[in-house]
Parts: sequence; C-alpha cells; structure tokens
Amino acid sequence: MTTNAGSKPLRSGKRGSGLPPVVDRITVALIRRAAEDLQRLHDRTGLSKTDIVNRAISVYEFVDSETQAGNNVYVRDHKTGDYQLVRFL
Repeated sequence: MTTNAGSKPLRSGKRGSGLPPVVDRITVALIRRAAEDLQRLHDRTGLSKTDIVNRAISVYEFVDSETQAGNNVYVRDHKTGDYQLVRFL
C-alpha cells in the first residue's frame, strides 16, 4: 500500500483490474460553477468524476508547461477553419 502526505494508507488498483494504482487522495471544495461543469461532463461523457478530475489536471499541466515554454495552445473550429488562442488565467 502507498501512503499520502497525511500518512493514510491508500488502496492500489487490483492486479489485472486495468486500473492504475492510487497514489494520492485529496478533498476538494468546488465552487458552484465548477460543480455544475463537473456534473455536465459526467452526464455527457459517462466518465466518473474522479476520471474527469484526473484528466483535467493532466490537460492543465500540459497547457501550463507549453505556455511556460513560450508556446501557444489553439483550438481550431472545423467548420470555419478559424483558430482561437487558449489562455488559462
């Protein structure tokens, strides 16, 4: 078993389950908009809220590392071909 910063034991994914081991647990207080966005994503994708939060952190880390390196991240509208700069404040 792995421990987190609070020294609480954490369960790992079962062998052969296809799930990655749990290495950290946190409790997050979401503002209303974030909670509503999370629920909409859950309803639309069918992903668990844990999976959505894990993916969101990975996307934010990618965007932040690219912008810290001086790069830009764009979204392209397939209908118009227009590009829009993505910024996280």
